[in-house]
Amino acid sequence: MGIVILVVYHLILLYIGWNGWVWLATLFPQHMLPRYIWVIVLVILAYSMFLGFWQREIVAFKWIGAVWIAILYFSILWLPILNLILLVLRLTPWSMSTMVVWAGWVSLAGFVITLSIGMYNAYSPVVRNYSITIDKPVNGPSEMNIVMASDMHFGALSNESHARRLVERVNALNPDLILLPGDIIDDNLLYYSKTDIPEILKGFQAPVYSSLGNHDRFEQGVDLVDVLNKSNLHVLYDESVVLDNGITLVGRRDYSDRPRTELGKLLDEVDHTHPVIVLDHQPYELDHQPYELDAEQKLGTDLVVSGHTHRGQMAPFSLITNRIFENDWGHLQKGQLHSIVSSGFGFWGTPIRTGTRSEIVQIHVKFRDSGAAGNTDNEADAAASTS
Repeated sequence: MGIVILVVYHLILLYIGWNGWVWLATLFPQHMLPRYIWVIVLVILAYSMFLGFWQREIVAFKWIGAVWIAILYFSILWLPILNLILLVLRLTPWSMSTMVVWAGWVSLAGFVITLSIGMYNAYSPVVRNYSITIDKPVNGPSEMNIVMASDMHFGALSNESHARRLVERVNALNPDLILLPGDIIDDNLLYYSKTDIPEILKGFQAPVYSSLGNHDRFEQGVDLVDVLNKSNLHVLYDESVVLDNGITLVGRRDYSDRPRTELGKLLDEVDHTHPVIVLDHQPYELDHQPYELDAEQKLGTDLVVSGHTHRGQMAPFSLITNRIFENDWGHLQKGQLHSIVSSGFGFWGTPIRTGTRSEIVQIHVKFRDSGAAGNTDNEADAAASTS
């Protein structure tokens, strides 16, 4: 499979290179230098991405790889369409060289526009609002303002500025509780630890609870959970905690972090008379099964918050995530269970989002009034006495 992927990758690379070569040969027919520079730049871009995985401390490789992913994405979607159009235009009396030159400029302009819009969508998060009702009482106010963010991928690309943006935007929403269901860092714990991001994340003005994602990776000699807990993120690693108002929060290991405790076992000793909220990074719930909300519902969960999907991040990949996950983005309810999946505050690979937007999720939760619950119990007792 690895060989097949490498062969396909290099065929795509040759295809992109050939298109650029033809355009430059038409644009500068008397000069070879632009074509040679194009080949050198293309090779550097194509292989710097791999060097970035190998030499993770070199931030430049990360940025070069991000640019290359953007070029790769745009080229795969656009070049086949462009080539087909040019093939049809060969049947017209128009000058082929002129059409090739204009096609190149149009492609370059399209890439710049796509890159600009994509970066704006990635670095300018919106707030998604959901209102749900959980028919269980809590000890205290019957309404709660929960703010959730996932997939920050803090690192070289999603850096200190984006972390400050998160803290400021979340605090502005005046949350009672903050939930971060995974992918807080972007694979490189050592780099993350050297930045100011851990200190910035201490600025949240409400209790924070987190679970880990598939990019929250442990490093030798560094305790990931300890690093995140020092930022007051309170990681729940296959464990639960009961809040003062009676709500139970359950944080799961990521689906890729094997073995992880079955959710049923985590919920065995949970008080189901009060709300139960689960943080599970990937929208999966049982081993080797897709996210089947029916099973989640039967286990007594009231709300599960997830991320991971990025809603595809770049169109048309949302069509794929929509087929893989029962709920790949947004709010879905089955019985008493509410599933809310975020498209993510950050991004992966490249700071581009097309067809999606970075987001913070605000969840307005209304619980059953405890006084009403008490009246219902009294009425039931009176009816039992009468009978």
